[in-house]
Amino acid sequence: MGHLLVVESWVGSMSRLLPRAIREGGHEFTFLTRDLHHYLRSAPEGTAHPLLGARNIVTADTNDLQALLPEVERLHAVLGFDGVLTSCDYYLPTAARIAGRLGLPGPGPEAVENACRKDATRRILADAGLPQPRFAVHEEWADIARAAREIGYPLVVKPVDLCAGMYVRRVDDEAELAAAFRALAGFPVNARGQRRAPVVLLEELLDGPEVSVETVSHGGAVHVVGVTDKSIGGAPAFIETGHMFPAALSPADTEAAEQTALGALKALGLTDGVVAHTEVKLTSAGPRVVEVNPRPAGNRITELVRHVTGIDLAAAFVDVALGRTPDLRRTDTGLRSAAIGFLVPHTAGTLEALDGTELQDTPGVLEVQLAEPGKPVKAAGSNNEYLGHVMAGDAEGPGARDRVEALLAGLRAGLVIR
Repeated sequence: MGHLLVVESWVGSMSRLLPRAIREGGHEFTFLTRDLHHYLRSAPEGTAHPLLGARNIVTADTNDLQALLPEVERLHAVLGFDGVLTSCDYYLPTAARIAGRLGLPGPGPEAVENACRKDATRRILADAGLPQPRFAVHEEWADIARAAREIGYPLVVKPVDLCAGMYVRRVDDEAELAAAFRALAGFPVNARGQRRAPVVLLEELLDGPEVSVETVSHGGAVHVVGVTDKSIGGAPAFIETGHMFPAALSPADTEAAEQTALGALKALGLTDGVVAHTEVKLTSAGPRVVEVNPRPAGNRITELVRHVTGIDLAAAFVDVALGRTPDLRRTDTGLRSAAIGFLVPHTAGTLEALDGTELQDTPGVLEVQLAEPGKPVKAAGSNNEYLGHVMAGDAEGPGARDRVEALLAGLRAGLVIR
């Protein structure tokens, strides 16, 4: 039995999967947080709170790494940790630093930090000659405006240290760039109280579909689990509206996406002790790296993978954090594809009606999760404003996405926001 130190986390998605994976693996965990009320405020309705499974809950300032490391060393001397992990992007570097300080398994802290900083990722991939969009990184407006003219409109504006698509925007001219710059400057501290880097990443706007490559690395070998597709909406934002696993790609495109992701992981040094989610654009000029995330995919992609292959990426995440060989054997689940679609609000107000009770018994439906009437709604600007999702599978082939889209169309017809 292993004892894991879980450093912060989201209550949703992977954070509910992690306690299950830890428990089913015969392990236990201690939870470390700076603000326990953050989790008590957002406890999932209708289910047991994930933190009820913790062996211990410890409060410490997880945003002060210098003070935190000696505190964790003292905890380790008493409690004895066998691994460290987090499902929160903002604490991936912290978890890696703790694991390194305690001599526990995990990827190199510098590699994780570079992957979590989009500007550092771009520079490292450029030095390695990996295919990616033309880019520039600047802090001052004059430099940003000049770089935008050099790259050429339209382009993409990104913060270097946020997640879930927050403040990522397409801009078509300098006026839109200025508005995006002001909006980002007005968000100096992230949701976890961490001060943001005041730099802006500009990228060439890429054509073509976007996919993600799900991988698990252990013992110096990177194993490709598969490729997931992605649908995007909400322009000028880039909101993930759905995914399907496996992606309906030609063998050549699948190979290109996989090899591009493997090259990026090698360049960053993420080849041991990490479950990764690498996003790639399949452009008309060839594949281009979008982002490298040194953690399992969000938005329930790990569950799509599990439904089709039997591989549990949450369990693999736990295993590699403990230095154990993950179980990546495929099983016949009876499904050939699984897809998820998200209900994205386009107007603000209060949710008055959204009924999906009949979907629970619909053949092929794997999950339905919908917001309750009375919920305040704002028009989506990132992946944080969904009103719910529907997941479905197909036993015959790549038909899961079409099933999900048909089900979502029915939900939208009965959606009322006032």
